[in-house]
Amino acid sequence: MSEFEEIINTRRSIRQYQDKGVDDELILNILKSGMQAPGSRLGAEPWEFVVVKNKETLKKLGEIKPRVTDAPVAIVLVANIERAFYKTVWQQDMGAVAENMLLEAVNLGLGGLWNGVAPEEERMAKIGEIIGINDITDLKPYCIITLGYPADGFENKFMDKFDETRVHYEKY
Repeated sequence: MSEFEEIINTRRSIRQYQDKGVDDELILNILKSGMQAPGSRLGAEPWEFVVVKNKETLKKLGEIKPRVTDAPVAIVLVANIERAFYKTVWQQDMGAVAENMLLEAVNLGLGGLWNGVAPEEERMAKIGEIIGINDITDLKPYCIITLGYPADGFENKFMDKFDETRVHYEKY
């Protein structure tokens, strides 16, 4: 198995973290990996990010998405709709970014969790208020990725999820 296959096959949703900070350099690497994601059109990538380490802000976000509260760091993925080429499929572009970031977290020895925000308008508005974007109509929170060192018993590990009965050729 290649190193890349190992990363893909061992990535899990990590819901509990050690009480240990994450270096800014690792966060930057994760952000860079996110920005390498494919988008609907080159040069029209809608992604922006709000990195949150402040415990009070994490707690506020956790009132909406409870798994955020105890994470060492959270990254709110924000779509800039004005910059998106296809204004109606920005969520697809953002999904690719989120997965790249989660895979890079595993590569760096971290765990991560995708906390969905969009498309629920009320939840998006509450998150937007906390991170200070509600006055900017073209910015929309997509998800929150929590990051940290997995707590004991919550490590990234292989779990075979392949199901051949879900594969169809030519027609369903």
